[in-house]
Amino acid sequence: MKPLKSKISITLDSDIIEVLKKEAEEDDRSFSQYVNLILKDYIRSKDSLPNKSKHSPS
Repeated sequence: MKPLKSKISITLDSDIIEVLKKEAEEDDRSFSQYVNLILKDYIRSKDSLPNKSKHSPS
């Protein structure tokens, strides 16, 4: 089952939005998908979100 998603509203600097839109297009993703991916990667790098691809020891 896919995780539930929630809609939010945030304010970003215009230059950040333009860079993210360009990079999302280059990665063949929607803006929303790309921002979600970047945030997940950042949070995982801080060890605050479990990585689903890793199996925890039994």
